[in-house]
Amino acid sequence: MSKKLHIAAEDIRPLATGLGTCIATDKITVAGLPVRFMYREDPIGQNDSGWRFLAGTESDAYMENAKNQGAYDVNILANLDPSIIPFLQAPIGAAFQKIEAGGTFEEAGDWEPDED
Repeated sequence: MSKKLHIAAEDIRPLATGLGTCIATDKITVAGLPVRFMYREDPIGQNDSGWRFLAGTESDAYMENAKNQGAYDVNILANLDPSIIPFLQAPIGAAFQKIEAGGTFEEAGDWEPDED
């Protein structure tokens, strides 16, 4: 079953094209919440940008359910939340967060992804 995105296909503009795919939670892509946490890890495939986007309200149980996430073109996320665009060229290992809703992104400090 296909998920209904929070943005209509005809409303998607070329804001961040050619960057590949990313992983984002349904809280952003389906529910329309803004991105509050974004990080870039080593890509897991040829077209993967390594970017991961979260709304910041996802519980561990929510994140453990793969059905709550999806792979999307980075351009779709840029259309859903244009505030991510200035950070999309950041290197692998970069992480940014918004401390308050409607705030601006800042570096997430010494954050590192969990190692499996």
